[in-house]
Amino acid sequence: FQLYGYCYQDSNDIPDTLTTITELGSPLEMIQLLQTSWEDRFRICLSLVRLLHYLAHSPLGSVTLLDFRPRQFVIVDGELKVTDLDDASIEESSCTSNSDCFMEFPARNFTLPCSVEGRCQSMNEKRNLYNAYRFFFTYLLPHSAPSSLRPLLDKIVNATGNLNKHGNAKCLALELSPSPSVNSEFTQKCVKSANTKYRRVPEAFIPDENYRCWPSYHHKGCLLSVFDVNEAIEICDSYSQCKAFVLTNQTTWTGRQLVFFKMASNHIMPDPDKITYVKVTD
Repeated sequence: FQLYGYCYQDSNDIPDTLTTITELGSPLEMIQLLQTSWEDRFRICLSLVRLLHYLAHSPLGSVTLLDFRPRQFVIVDGELKVTDLDDASIEESSCTSNSDCFMEFPARNFTLPCSVEGRCQSMNEKRNLYNAYRFFFTYLLPHSAPSSLRPLLDKIVNATGNLNKHGNAKCLALELSPSPSVNSEFTQKCVKSANTKYRRVPEAFIPDENYRCWPSYHHKGCLLSVFDVNEAIEICDSYSQCKAFVLTNQTTWTGRQLVFFKMASNHIMPDPDKITYVKVTD
């Protein structure tokens, strides 16, 4: 979280007071996040993974967030950032045996190994990871994810939830990174060839004839991201009300093209930045 300034005040009325000035972020509302596109939720999870990796390897050592809950985070420019570090700790628990390295959560418990130095191995990192799993990954990653990515996402979520040998911040960062694995599988998503024919109308746009779909980048219409025209055709064929779609020159942060889906093509207007495809009816 970006710190822009701070002020230390020590007076008789308010002793030892530190005021910080930080960047402005939006409160995290999980229900609202579940209504956003999968790409936006993936971006939030990716930013959280980068934060977990930093906390595990910070200049101060491994840092754990003892109060790891959604209210401790905000969204800034589509990415997740932590705002409250009052409950952060760099102390790894001391131990004499593995039984001393017991982590208890509402759904399950874990016992970590006790190192020869008398410290619970990676307890701070593992605590952060499991909390990220139970508060974020389990809700935001699998929900309405592209079908080609679901096996990979299931593997990532399960590894994090089980805290197995691959369940650490470094492995998670590599697995979830959009380059090359996720991005290549996501943007090169295979789509079946469509039987429906479409007429291509270059430099054209349909201003009206909107219908709502979910999830959509536009609250009054159906605006979705696609890899190519074939995927747009597949999406239009899947909606009974869809009779046309418009390719825009806008892309999402992963490079996918934004497309408006329309329920009619009665009114087509010139637009040099768009291409319209109209379903051909027999």
